[in-house]
Amino acid sequence: MKIITVYYSRKGENYWNGSIKNLKKGNTEIVAEFIQKAVGGDLFEVETVKAYADDYYKCIDEAQKELRENARPELKKTVALDEYDVIFVGYPNWWGTMPMVMFSLLEGCDLKGKKIVPFCTNEGSGMGSSERDLKRICIGAEIAKGLPVHGAEAAQAEKQVAEWAKNSVK
Repeated sequence: MKIITVYYSRKGENYWNGSIKNLKKGNTEIVAEFIQKAVGGDLFEVETVKAYADDYYKCIDEAQKELRENARPELKKTVALDEYDVIFVGYPNWWGTMPMVMFSLLEGCDLKGKKIVPFCTNEGSGMGSSERDLKRICIGAEIAKGLPVHGAEAAQAEKQVAEWAKNSVK
């Protein structure tokens, strides 16, 4: 069984328990690394050609505009997801779903027969509509129950994440 963990994560200014904190490593990246450590496989960071603003509030405005416009931000590089059996898909919950760059990555891929295992970091909004959105764009794939991780607690969630990840590949 071939496994990959693909994720988009925001470094720098992030919302953190009611305030703004500068993160050297994004919360979603931390969780993605825990998953890879627990179940193995490849790790792929999703990056946009046009970077989001460094300022957190400007970034969320950009993200909201992308969502409203149903935009598909250009990827710096892509990965052949059809070569994998299990695809962990990670992202911060932005405006109730995945950042639009995750739609850019997943749409157009033949994911029929693949198992998609979503996870997200958030500051209280859980998975939002992202699982439903994944079912809509990942035609023919099995969408597993996602794992929401409170972003401010991501670094302390390794045991929970590892247990969930191992159960997800059974």
